[in-house]
Amino acid sequence: MNFIRLPFYSLLLMLAPHSWAQTLAPSNLQVEYQESPIALGTTKPRLSWQLEATKPAGKDLHQTAYEIQVASNKEQLDEPNLWSTGKVTSTSTHQITYAGVPLSPRSSAVWRVRCWDQDGSPSEWSSPATFTIGLLNGSDWSAKWIASPENPIHETEENVQNFKGTPKGKLHLTPAKHFRKDFEANNPVRALLYATSLGVNTIELNGKRIGDWNLAPGWTSYHNRLHYLTYDVTERIQEGGNTLGATIADGWYAGYVAYGLFVNVAGLDPSRPGRSYYGKYPALRLQLELQYSDGSTKVIGTDPSWKTAFAPHTEADTLMGETYDARLEQDGWSSPGFDDSAWKNAILDEGHKGKLEPHPGVPLRAIEEIKPVSVTEHKPGVFIFNLGQNISGLAKLKVKGKAGDRVTLRFAEILHNDGRMSTENLRCARAIDTYILKGDPEGEIYLPDFTFHGFQYVEVTGYPGTPTLDDITGVVIHSDTPLISEFESSDPILNQIHSNIVWTQRANYFEIPTDCPQRDERMGWTGDAQVYIKAATYNADIASFTTKWLRDLNDDQWDFGPYPNFAPSPFIRKGMNFAAAWGDAGIICPWHFWQVYGDTTVLEEHWEQMEKFMTFRKERDPQNVGTKVGDSGFGDWLALYQPKTPVEFIDLAYHAHTSQLMSEMAMALGKTERAKYYRDRHRALSASFAKLHVQPDGSLTEANQSKYAMALYFGLIPDGLKQNAANNLAKLIRDNGNKMQTGFLGTRPLLPVLSSHGHHDLAGILMQQTEYPSWGYEVENGATTIWERWNSFIKDEGVHEPGMNSFSHYAFGAVSEWMFAELGGISQLAPGYDLIRIAPRPAGTLTHCKVSTQVRHGKVATAWNLTDGTFKASITIPPNTKAVVSLPIADFSPQTLGSGTYSFSGSYLQD
Repeated sequence: MNFIRLPFYSLLLMLAPHSWAQTLAPSNLQVEYQESPIALGTTKPRLSWQLEATKPAGKDLHQTAYEIQVASNKEQLDEPNLWSTGKVTSTSTHQITYAGVPLSPRSSAVWRVRCWDQDGSPSEWSSPATFTIGLLNGSDWSAKWIASPENPIHETEENVQNFKGTPKGKLHLTPAKHFRKDFEANNPVRALLYATSLGVNTIELNGKRIGDWNLAPGWTSYHNRLHYLTYDVTERIQEGGNTLGATIADGWYAGYVAYGLFVNVAGLDPSRPGRSYYGKYPALRLQLELQYSDGSTKVIGTDPSWKTAFAPHTEADTLMGETYDARLEQDGWSSPGFDDSAWKNAILDEGHKGKLEPHPGVPLRAIEEIKPVSVTEHKPGVFIFNLGQNISGLAKLKVKGKAGDRVTLRFAEILHNDGRMSTENLRCARAIDTYILKGDPEGEIYLPDFTFHGFQYVEVTGYPGTPTLDDITGVVIHSDTPLISEFESSDPILNQIHSNIVWTQRANYFEIPTDCPQRDERMGWTGDAQVYIKAATYNADIASFTTKWLRDLNDDQWDFGPYPNFAPSPFIRKGMNFAAAWGDAGIICPWHFWQVYGDTTVLEEHWEQMEKFMTFRKERDPQNVGTKVGDSGFGDWLALYQPKTPVEFIDLAYHAHTSQLMSEMAMALGKTERAKYYRDRHRALSASFAKLHVQPDGSLTEANQSKYAMALYFGLIPDGLKQNAANNLAKLIRDNGNKMQTGFLGTRPLLPVLSSHGHHDLAGILMQQTEYPSWGYEVENGATTIWERWNSFIKDEGVHEPGMNSFSHYAFGAVSEWMFAELGGISQLAPGYDLIRIAPRPAGTLTHCKVSTQVRHGKVATAWNLTDGTFKASITIPPNTKAVVSLPIADFSPQTLGSGTYSFSGSYLQD
């Protein structure tokens, strides 16, 4: 047995007796990042699993071989009829491509895996998991696209205003529509419902809601791609009569989307600016397939025989809100025996012309409920509920009154100093929900179906009586990306900052990575996404979520090469062009995806389009000097310094950076010639950058904090000059009173650059700063999420620039990456965390810190404590990985350790 000999400090390795006898067990089986998916979009799915130690105290546990068995049903697993790999000598546990009997649409399979550990001992077989191939071809669909023959659009009484208070006109809103179909059925062995819509939908079967998705089937680049959802409804089919029902609303497809009203896009119907960018009216497509034991199948699909009528949702819009008149409910409308003779027949719709695929991401659904912490009567009959937390989602109303009573809910993230709701930042988004009671003596509960909001406060007017805290509940809704992070330290402000970052990510990972959940925008801004994506991976499993959004991004790539500034991109604002650091997300985000998840399939899928973008990049700047020609000019968005960092500087820096990333991705794909090409491009661009911007002593011309941070982070300062450049950056910060001046682009690299160039102490000061501008300043002013602006709220003054503001914007939350990688000391040294860096570093006044995250191999954790000059640390490394461990202990030499939990103690060696 090997011992680590370190004479200048005490080291405790908690080695379990007989560790060589430990074995492993495969668990958490996934297919294409999903657990037992029932509609995959490929016939060659990738299988993955994690490894768990059967005795947790074991050390250096790793897989040496695996065996996969796949069968068409569980009974055949002992003699698998689809695929058996036999024993395969390999450490691989992820993305093993199915290579058995060819699969086809609707194919179902059961699979299991076992592994051999480092000593050659086999595990038991895992519990079986399942997967099903979805409908992959147009010929797989017999259901037709249908729509309502009536699509009234009514003009609202109120006007909406832009962020300057300028009236933008009345809104034009539509009611939701019901569709229903009665059918007969025997007892099927399996019943799968494939459901999609142009617009958003809810589905009911025999009077009960199917599934828990909100705003299904989500938002895509509709001109190119549409997703469908699949539900296993076998247990819901009853012998004899059945009824399938659906309700559809405009959603992102035909309703108000993005900030169309704000910009008044030219060339669209002037009577309804801001809506109907993809299509004018919603449409529905459902296909229910009943499989029987004799091998026969019965299909119930949408066609003109379906009946339709208006739903009680008299207004239904994702941005503007929902009005629901409970008096218009038709009891039993989705159940057998309902009289639909007064309903009209549906009509055929031309439907969707692009790709129709299974949704590859996670559900957008209700995650939890939050009870308000207070309710005040702001003025007679106007009650304001405070949830105590800024969220994305809905307010659930509990009310009892007479028929016709009208209760209105308004939403805000913050209050003005006089207690009023601050709704100016909603701009053209009305964001109002209205419920009209039917007069049920038992009371009524209302939760909207076809909208969402970003809010902490709910204003209730028209309530019959005086509401209590129990009458409003906040329903948190976002894409169900599993939360995986833990951060706890001796500084309560840092702990709150971490909470704020996570809540902001939750609020904005809403089908796409939005910039904000509250105002007339809510778009997938690419600049925000690329600076934050690595931080996001520490806090949640975003693999399938990002897989989906990268397709949106590439679907909306412009024909001549650039990526859009937001994706999906329903319209191009007049004068909007490519934006340096925004369009670069098309390279940066796939690179991070590969680094974190070890997945090269995403690189292969989008490689051709990434090359197209880089060709555009080169042609746009043939002299390698950076350019602002045709640039949207966002620059270092919301930086506090003047003059602003020139777009040419940012353009050249990002061009060089993405060339380096392209060379690395090319090597991972075995494209050696392209790798060399991009290495040469990176070399040439870096040399040009140094010539233009770096002086002989390493200082930058016309320097500011963001310029230094970007140049050092992207490796654009020659090696011998980097330290002097970092020292100059530190001096700029200290001369500014230990305060930042950086915007979206400069903030993300700022603390990492300081920590990696001898100024970790200054990074800690910035992290713990509580004066404006800082994350701590936000906490001191009551923030529960990350603000868009450093000065979104000013103590004693109130909301700053209320019309152009967001209190839930994750871009500045990119500092989470530094919190995990430096304070917690967790980062990867190889794609997929096959080799991990463990190097926790105290900073500022911290005396302890506990951090963990889940990587594809399992949980990685560090915990350290600093007391009386002694540094104690505990680290956990998951099976099938190794970690290079560096600790701030006197005379400690970096150690490469296998999986296990280790404890260390020694004299603290300060940076």
